[in-house]
Amino acid sequence: MKFIINRELLLTPLQQIVNVIEKRQTMPILANVLFQLENKQLTLTGTDLEVQIVAKLFLDDEAEGNITIPARKLLDICRLLPSEADIKFELIDSKLKIQSGRSRFMVSTLPADEYPKFEIGVMDCEFLMQAGQLKKALDKTTFCMANQDIRYYLNGIMLSIFNQQLKLVGSDGHRLAIYEDSIAEETGVELRIIIPRKGVLELARLLDDEEQQVKVEFSRNNIRVVIGSLVFSAKLVDSKYPDFSKVFEQDFYSSIHVQKQILKDALTRVAILSNEKFKGVEFVIEGNNLKISTNNPEHEEADEEITIEYLGQPLSIAFNSQYILDAVANLDSELAVLTIAENSSCCFIEEPSEQEYKFIVMPMRL
Repeated sequence: MKFIINRELLLTPLQQIVNVIEKRQTMPILANVLFQLENKQLTLTGTDLEVQIVAKLFLDDEAEGNITIPARKLLDICRLLPSEADIKFELIDSKLKIQSGRSRFMVSTLPADEYPKFEIGVMDCEFLMQAGQLKKALDKTTFCMANQDIRYYLNGIMLSIFNQQLKLVGSDGHRLAIYEDSIAEETGVELRIIIPRKGVLELARLLDDEEQQVKVEFSRNNIRVVIGSLVFSAKLVDSKYPDFSKVFEQDFYSSIHVQKQILKDALTRVAILSNEKFKGVEFVIEGNNLKISTNNPEHEEADEEITIEYLGQPLSIAFNSQYILDAVANLDSELAVLTIAENSSCCFIEEPSEQEYKFIVMPMRL
């Protein structure tokens, strides 16, 4: 196996693939990237057996052969070579000779036939959409995902499709974000899946060209997204996402309208003196006045009053300040609308006109 490739052509897909590869592996070969050469095409593959990225590059050389190379070492070599440098690869016995200018490296390899297969079956559904549309949906919900929760189905994003209606939901049990959108083409499919946390984070990272059209395919066990010359695949969480529909079936107080930036700034200031672990703040709402207050175990206090639009009865409720800030930061409008349940079980945060995005946060006790 012998070929030449430009550094810029190799570097970006290699960086994307290395993100998937775990630093600590149960199988040493999973720390490697698979190189497959055939018909002037170089295919790079990296996986941790849960998520896989495949990149296809076109070469001038008619080389053939397969080998696996330590991914992070190869990335470090490529990254530190001069821009636009040509890199020569040549397999000599079980070592790969990498040469560029006056630099030469001999890197150990492992046989390609030992590289584990990423099993992916027949897809039930496929549709096309803009990368920017999918990235926005992920960005609006990803921050709510749980991380290493014992309820493993929360460590990911629920994606459902009902013909042309697309819905993504993220929750850690204390808060929940819902983003709904419609796709251009009819799918004729009704399906609900859970994409694992790592898969969500990697997919969002790959969607860097908002104008690009991507192909999304999924079955009950796998999801595959084709992004130009990249193919992202992930195994899905084998579980059922909790039914959150009952949260809508209750009585609510009148909606509170508040300028997003004013609320954000006031919350940020008051939260400085909140309990470092729980970050609790109290909202006391009376007429067109919202008082935000907090205290901490050191007996320090902070409060600030801001003007709101509210026609309901007085009420008070406490929240994790960071949860409110995360929600408000994801609103596109300048006005935030807060609607609190009459039994104080939750608070909806949304935009006044667009109903694509909803955030629900549970209260806390101070």
